Amino acid sequence: MIKLERIVVPTDLSEFSQHAVRYGCEFARRFDAELHLLTVVQDVVALIPEPGMAFPAPGEYMQELRDASRQSLERLPESSAAEGLRITREVRVGTPFLEIVRYAREINADMIVVGTHGRSGLAHVLLGSTAEKVVRKSPCPVLTVRPEGHDFIAP
Repeated sequence: MIKLERIVVPTDLSEFSQHAVRYGCEFARRFDAELHLLTVVQDVVALIPEPGMAFPAPGEYMQELRDASRQSLERLPESSAAEGLRITREVRVGTPFLEIVRYAREINADMIVVGTHGRSGLAHVLLGSTAEKVVRKSPCPVLTVRPEGHDFIAP
C-alpha cells in the first residue's frame, strides 16, 4: 500500500505552478499527508552579469525578495483548497532544483509534485528545466504536472 506522509510542492509562484499546488493539495487530503509548499529565491550573486554593475546591496535585496516570496507563499493555496490541510511553508535561497532536492531529503519527503512550464526546443535548451533536474536528482517519486491537459481533480 502506498503511504504518503509528506508531500513537497515547489512553486515559483507563477500561474504555471498553481496547477501543481492544486494537485498537491488533493494528494495531501486523500492521504492525510503534510503539505510542504516551497519556493526558492534565486541567489542574486548568480544573476549579476558584471562585477561593476550598479545593483542594490545583496543583503537588503535578498531580504526583500525573501519577504515578498514569504508573503506570496502565505496566500497559497486558496482558502477552499487549504481547508483541513496541515501546511508548512518554506522559503529557501539558492539554485532552485538543488534546494528542492535538499529540502525533500531534509524532511524525508514521500513525493514531490512539481509544475512544468511546458517549454520545448530552444527555450528548453537555453533555460533548462528545473522539473527535469528535480526528477533526475530526487530522493523520492516526482509527479510532474503540465499546465494544460488532463486534470484528475473533480470540480
